Amino acid sequence: MRTKIIIVILLQLFVATSLTGSGTNPARGKWISPEHSQSKPNTWLIFRKDIKLDVAPPQSLTARIAADSKYWLWVNDRLVVFEGGLKRGPARNATYYDEVEIAPYLTEGDNTVAVLVWYFGRNGFSHSSSGLAGLWFEATAPGLEIVSDASWKGMVYSAYGDTDAPHPNYRLPESNIRFDARRELIGWNKKAFSGNIRGSMMVQDIEDAPAGRLIKRPIPLWKDFGMTEYTKIRKSAGGDTLFCSLPYNCHVTPYLKVKAAAAGIVVGIRTDNYYGGSSPNVRAEYVTREGEQEYESLGWMNGHEVWYVIPKGVEALEVKYRETGYNAEFTEPFHCNDSFYNELWKRSARTLYVTMRDTYMDCPDRERAQWWGDEVNELGETFYALTPPAHKLALKGIHELMNWQRADGVIFSPVPAGNWNRELPLQMLASVGWYGFYTQYYYSADSSFVSVIYDRLKKYLHEVWQVDSNGLAIERKGDWSWGDWGEHVDMGVLTTVWYYLALKAEHAFAVQLAKTDDANTILSMMKKIEQNFDSKFWTGTAYRSPDYSGETDDRAQAMAVVSGLASKDKYTALLDVLKKEYHASPYMEKYVLEALFLMNEPVFALQRMKERYEHMLSYDEYTTLFEGWGIGRKGFGGGTINHAWSGGPLTLLSQKVCGIEPTSPGFRTFRVAPQMGTLTEASTTVASVNGEIKVFVSRKGRKMTVRVKVPEGVTAEIVFPKSEPVIVGPGDHTIVGR
Repeated sequence: MRTKIIIVILLQLFVATSLTGSGTNPARGKWISPEHSQSKPNTWLIFRKDIKLDVAPPQSLTARIAADSKYWLWVNDRLVVFEGGLKRGPARNATYYDEVEIAPYLTEGDNTVAVLVWYFGRNGFSHSSSGLAGLWFEATAPGLEIVSDASWKGMVYSAYGDTDAPHPNYRLPESNIRFDARRELIGWNKKAFSGNIRGSMMVQDIEDAPAGRLIKRPIPLWKDFGMTEYTKIRKSAGGDTLFCSLPYNCHVTPYLKVKAAAAGIVVGIRTDNYYGGSSPNVRAEYVTREGEQEYESLGWMNGHEVWYVIPKGVEALEVKYRETGYNAEFTEPFHCNDSFYNELWKRSARTLYVTMRDTYMDCPDRERAQWWGDEVNELGETFYALTPPAHKLALKGIHELMNWQRADGVIFSPVPAGNWNRELPLQMLASVGWYGFYTQYYYSADSSFVSVIYDRLKKYLHEVWQVDSNGLAIERKGDWSWGDWGEHVDMGVLTTVWYYLALKAEHAFAVQLAKTDDANTILSMMKKIEQNFDSKFWTGTAYRSPDYSGETDDRAQAMAVVSGLASKDKYTALLDVLKKEYHASPYMEKYVLEALFLMNEPVFALQRMKERYEHMLSYDEYTTLFEGWGIGRKGFGGGTINHAWSGGPLTLLSQKVCGIEPTSPGFRTFRVAPQMGTLTEASTTVASVNGEIKVFVSRKGRKMTVRVKVPEGVTAEIVFPKSEPVIVGPGDHTIVGR
């Protein structure tokens, strides 16, 4: 028995390593594609495999499935996976695969596996095309083998095709979807289907070019909320367009049921966000056959409304939508006695969720791209808004960012990318530094990535970046010298501070990995920056680069504070600057507000937060936050209405106002140090990896009461402004202080 167990373990390890490109390849499945497929952009393929089981199916059967680019899976007429697959590019020449449990869907006797594949066929800011429209499938158990090979039936599904122009902008790998019901192969995915699907296939081994290595999907399959009625439907004045309201900005696949007087009539489908961010995004078209019919457009789109253009001759019998999204749950929202901050937290959380899918995104419409400057803010918000499965998305992003490092040591985003490789130096320093990689580790307690990426991080910080004789980082333009949207950006100060914060994270990782020599070298570099920072940048009233001629940069002052490079004796002068200067975009405003809390100025922090976000929240029709302080030209960079880099207040309301911060990885120990400002009540919940934490704070006069729920195995420190800290263990506690 023991020998058998050892053999099984070794086999499992063998399979796991082979699928990540190490060792001999034991996979039985082949990449398959119909002989008539030319792997043109926006190609759709259908595959079927009929299997006969002479005995009852096994209790467990894991199918490994890969496709470039997306797939939908049915087993015995039941939808098992709605939109499987991840955009391609865990590394160059690599493709993700999914693991799906299919045993519950199998029966003794005849079985049918059916797969629909959507091949993007275009590079984009979030996808690197393999050049192969294909499928790989493998599910094996003793006496049972279901693998993709030449025995599968498959064909190009010609009902799918392209719309006319305009097409999605070059940043998106997705195409518009046009479905012609006159060519629909009704029931092709059903067991009872008796039509003709070709069987001749093109076959190749799984690690052959162009698909490359297979790497296991590191995040959950999407959450499917099911088919749902719209909250409200109104008609255009002419009656040909249905404006269908969604409850909030979300990812949807629109559904329609119509009765057409004739074949060939085109129904248009898009959202109110079709031109979100100044560039055309995705839309869909449905071409009718005569009579009654129904259709769900499978390429997700987002917005607050879905618009159906119903021409004469078509009667809309029913319209619905399916919401899908990242498979994590929201925590209970922040709540206080001022409704403004409650709404700001709520919109921040909604914006965060709508910018999560295959990767964190800057926005879900114009680009859908993993810009890491955005991701730094987003991953910080996640720990205060969502349950632990959400932590995996940033971990995936860290590996991708470092796997795409250029040969010259430069790292760049967005990645994966088939048509971009330019570095934004300050975004990259933010990414690998204290607010990026280190926050992901410290808040999640997952250090698995540290040893994997450490040497590449070291190469970037010490070979790509150089310092002057005073130890200060030499400003680099990189491929795009960008510090923030807006005016009056002091790049010299920001470069030094972001580099210092990157060294701070690297030092912590070196200590963790017991790289003593590295840790000592890095610490020496940090101390040199600390010794020379003021002499170069401090003017007596503010931090400014010697060659900077613009108005004093609020971002630069804030970053000096949050990094710890600004000593407390400068806080009075810096507060005067932050009360006068308002240049930061919502991306960098997070750090301005955080600096105010660190300076123990919660009253002004909350006041400035309200001043900055008041206009954005005045748009009652939107549930998400904007890229800039306004929309369009007033919004910077294209002006989308759903940019989660604007959600810094979400983090700060929970982290600073309610005061919940970890004091050891994963909140195994944590501190509650509320900074209420003028608020009298506030509460929040953190779903940590060590259990759910709840805090309610109330203030009456100088007396402050904290109610805290501490999970099992966790310790909390309650800190009051003028009372001694109180240490509490697991359970519900009420503590009164001043």
